[in-house]
Amino acid sequence: MSRTKRITLGLTAGALALGAGLGVTGMASAAETPTPSATASASTDGSTATESGKRGGHKGGGDRGQLAADLATKLGVEEAKVTEAIQAFREANKPTGAADGTAPAEGTKPDRSAMDAEMAKSLAEALGVEESKVTAALEEIRAAGQAERAAALKTRLDTAVTDGKLTQAEADAVTKAVEAGVIGGGGR
Repeated sequence: MSRTKRITLGLTAGALALGAGLGVTGMASAAETPTPSATASASTDGSTATESGKRGGHKGGGDRGQLAADLATKLGVEEAKVTEAIQAFREANKPTGAADGTAPAEGTKPDRSAMDAEMAKSLAEALGVEESKVTAALEEIRAAGQAERAAALKTRLDTAVTDGKLTQAEADAVTKAVEAGVIGGGGR
């Protein structure tokens, strides 16, 4: 193999490894929807913190309770009703263990679109709103969350380039890998 190809492959592998390190938490948190907490309270930055001061949550809907707040705003429904409907859906669909076949096998993810469709249907029934409106609102909230994560990743990569930790080509390779879904950490 030529020296140029080896260098290019080495740089690409390094960029992907760095991207995997940066994006592994984003990918892991994107695999599950946050459960609203009865002890959550809003903070000044719009996120929520539990009574112990720990922040929770992640994707699509942001921090714990944020999904309910965003849905309530988009659907014109009281946040408490949305929170209650989300909690009821999650309790009814909580995996109880692999032994009874309800939990996905280790290392696999549940079918995201099927869960989203079930959630939209359940919320629509509980809130007295058209299912299509709930589906559209959930999609908008998820897209906004993905855009926020992509912007945050871009900021981190730009800082790494500015600080000399990465070259622009390496940062571009990480961005491309995230956009292609090879690694997590940003939009799809």
